[in-house]
Amino acid sequence: MIKALNFVLPFTPMATSRLKMLFAAQAVVAVTLWSISGSTALPSPIEVAMAWLDLAKNQGMLFELWGSVKISLVSLLISTVAAVTMAALSTAPIFLPLARFSSSLRFLGFAGLTYLFMLMSSDAYWLRVSLLSFGMFVFLVTGLLAEIKATPLEQIDHCRTLGMRHWRITGEIVLLGKSDVTLDLVRQNAAVGWTLLTLVEGLTRSEGGIGAMLLNQNRYFLLAGVFAIQITILLYGLGQDVLLGLLKDAMCPHSRLGKNGASK
Repeated sequence: MIKALNFVLPFTPMATSRLKMLFAAQAVVAVTLWSISGSTALPSPIEVAMAWLDLAKNQGMLFELWGSVKISLVSLLISTVAAVTMAALSTAPIFLPLARFSSSLRFLGFAGLTYLFMLMSSDAYWLRVSLLSFGMFVFLVTGLLAEIKATPLEQIDHCRTLGMRHWRITGEIVLLGKSDVTLDLVRQNAAVGWTLLTLVEGLTRSEGGIGAMLLNQNRYFLLAGVFAIQITILLYGLGQDVLLGLLKDAMCPHSRLGKNGASK
């Protein structure tokens, strides 16, 4: 009884294997309740499964997903390079106002920017890439600027005592020292990109994409298809997040040691 109470007590240490079992149990309960609910407003799991098979076999859903994945990855790469460059430049006073202005652009909606990006883009592909890159860039810059601002002065002074100066300090503290934090922010912005993808692909539906397919299903109130596509995006997103986490552990093993306290 006492051990069972540990599951509801905050900050209780829990083995990873038990957390996985807890997650699996909750997932089974959720699907079971969904199946027996008898709701007429929501499709049943069987209807969603049938819709998924139809979308995959007859409507090219997996092909459209691959097209969206490529756009998402290209946009993520462009936004990451641009945001890291802007964050590094912000350590010099002359570039700091520009970096903060870039961060403030996160409050702008796509509706007022679409025409501007259409003028700058050569075709529909680059229109989607540029909009998606912008959406991830402004949030990534914001996170990186906050991390730089939180850098203890002792770290900068330590670099100076080692004979480092100016851009060398930026390289050591921002590019190398915060590489694990940067990869965490990239993981978050990869998820942000997928939330923006439907809106971006909706602007150029003729070019296809999983987001355009989702909008078409939603337009005709095909809820089983909507659920099937959303679940597909969710599963891909979770897989992508796991891979980015493994990449972070491989590139920044020191962050894993700091989190676990010792090597395992």
